[in-house]
Amino acid sequence: MEGGPVSRLAYGIQLPVQSQSTLYTERWEAAAGPADLVETARAVDRAGFAYLACCDHVAIPRRLAPAMSTVWYDPVATLAHLAAVTERVRLLSHVAVVGLRHPLLSAKQYATLDHLSGGRLVLGVGAGHVREEFEVLDVDFDRRGAVLDEAIDALRSALGPEEFPEHHGKLYDFADLGQRPRPAQEHVPIWIGGSSPAAVRRAALKGDGWLPQGDPRDRLPDRIGRLKALREEAGIEAPLTVGAITEPLYVGRAGWDVGRRTLSGAPEEIAASLRAYRAMGVHQIQVRFRSRSRSELIDQIGAFGAEVAPRLD
Repeated sequence: MEGGPVSRLAYGIQLPVQSQSTLYTERWEAAAGPADLVETARAVDRAGFAYLACCDHVAIPRRLAPAMSTVWYDPVATLAHLAAVTERVRLLSHVAVVGLRHPLLSAKQYATLDHLSGGRLVLGVGAGHVREEFEVLDVDFDRRGAVLDEAIDALRSALGPEEFPEHHGKLYDFADLGQRPRPAQEHVPIWIGGSSPAAVRRAALKGDGWLPQGDPRDRLPDRIGRLKALREEAGIEAPLTVGAITEPLYVGRAGWDVGRRTLSGAPEEIAASLRAYRAMGVHQIQVRFRSRSRSELIDQIGAFGAEVAPRLD
């Protein structure tokens, strides 16, 4: 899933049920629960997806609840639960608002998750956008970008190989404090979310990957060009996994209104459209399927893995 010439377009998915914003939630998810989440994760694992993803919000203020809902499963607990019922799919936090927690606390949780899952964690991080979450946890919302910048540096150390990690910064200072178990991976990939100029710069200079927030296709080439230019200027030669979130998908001819933005049709039609992402320099696409039930979603996941994915290259 990492940089260089894009020879294979990987595909992942943010799971249903675990976050229920009105922007993307299907009606059936309101009555869904853990069994639906588990069966969907198993289907994703069988279908060859590179990763499954969960979101992160601590608490939603009443003013935002009508649009965002208050259904946001905890990413560490959810990904750990799903690690136990899957075999190979990677586990992505998309995205963890790590500035809300001390880096040693986040490191303890995510290192344990990586250890338990056999090295399947991808740590996606972002600055956050809900002021009240920061205020109630006594974190400065207006400085969340600077907080995230240092949190990433601290997490690099805390998720590294050393039993006694060390970091000395303006916000966090620790040494001589041991944490085991260590992550199973020698290097836990950190993917950075966001499409603002600051987020793109952060991803370029501090990330192993970039997770845009729904940028339309016509904006991606400029963003990707900026990422490459910033890394070249900084002399960073390590590969960067560039992501994209696709339009909603429906494999086949839907017998119901899937919305005008939804990309639907025969597998080759969908694959031909998605191959344009690879041509832009995208390494992984995050897909989402329209569905009216868990069974329809699982059918869509299976159809994509069997009929669309082999045509992406």
